Amino acid sequence: MPKSAKYLLVGSTEAYSGKSATILGIAQQLQDRGADIAYSKPLGTCWSSSYTTDIDEDVQFIANTMRLSSERLLPSVLFLDQATIRKRVSGEDQVDYPQVLLKSLADQDADVVLVEGPANMEEGTLFDLSLVQLAELIDCQVLLVARFHSLLIVGSLISAKQRLGDRLLGVFINDIPEDRIEEVHEVVKPYLEQHGIAIFGLMPRSALLRSVSVGELVHLLQAEVLCRPDRMDLMVESLSIGAMNVNSALKYFRKGRNMAVITGGDRADIQLAALETSTQCLILTGHMPPAPAIISRAEDLEIPILSVDYDTLTTVEIVDQAFGQVRVNEPVKVRCINQMMAEHFDTDRLIQELGIQATATV
Repeated sequence: MPKSAKYLLVGSTEAYSGKSATILGIAQQLQDRGADIAYSKPLGTCWSSSYTTDIDEDVQFIANTMRLSSERLLPSVLFLDQATIRKRVSGEDQVDYPQVLLKSLADQDADVVLVEGPANMEEGTLFDLSLVQLAELIDCQVLLVARFHSLLIVGSLISAKQRLGDRLLGVFINDIPEDRIEEVHEVVKPYLEQHGIAIFGLMPRSALLRSVSVGELVHLLQAEVLCRPDRMDLMVESLSIGAMNVNSALKYFRKGRNMAVITGGDRADIQLAALETSTQCLILTGHMPPAPAIISRAEDLEIPILSVDYDTLTTVEIVDQAFGQVRVNEPVKVRCINQMMAEHFDTDRLIQELGIQATATV
């Protein structure tokens, strides 16, 4: 690889660990210190036909956010869809993807090239582009991003260390529940450091970063927007189901914050109760339109109402799965990431380890 650039491969042991968010935060910190950044995501997973070039949708958002020029945005070498995998398994696809990637990275003269790795340690193996294979191919170190679920995180990171060896630069643990932060600081961090795993940061859970926009819910649910299509940017942090009597529902809703409330289209009493609490959108099931008074009240309060074809159970499953697994594609999340990374990620240590020439923090 060209020696004019420093390469950092950002990987994870499981999907939805926060790699893209971490890359955005690191990029902002390095750019604030005067570093010239380039970005690559070899394995695309969010292809969008709205783009005419071979650029992952997430990559496009990150590039726009980081204000990267075309020379600093490197296209994905393939997209992991079913058709691509089938061609590879059947023998129809014989492309040497490592060589394609090396060619795309050739002659890159940025100060730092941030390379986003696969979803986990195994993804990409079929194409010789797993995390370990990428690290060896690019000849670079790996920063692992891990979402905290339980103390079992220790085992997965020790296993990753055994597979990556000296190429593991360190670990960034995020999404730590407030009531587990002390435990992670006092138990998990010392244990991992004793086993030769550097900790670059411990970041607490953020309800905002785990939230989903109303617009994203419209997309996931294929919903019809009955009012306030101009408020698709509202962020939903929790889910409530309106299936009880109105008095119980009101007590229940008052405990919630920035909710999406799912209820039947015929439950005007529940809908009105939801509108008077911290509700970001109403999601109506049952193919029944709300009463005109509900629409009018929602318009006044600027709360979108969505109508879906799914039953309540299916709707709940789709929305519940969306929390914590949505892409970082809202400006409000980017601002939150930058603020939290500045506070909880050791950028100075990263600069020192990579040998980057950077100015002082601005």
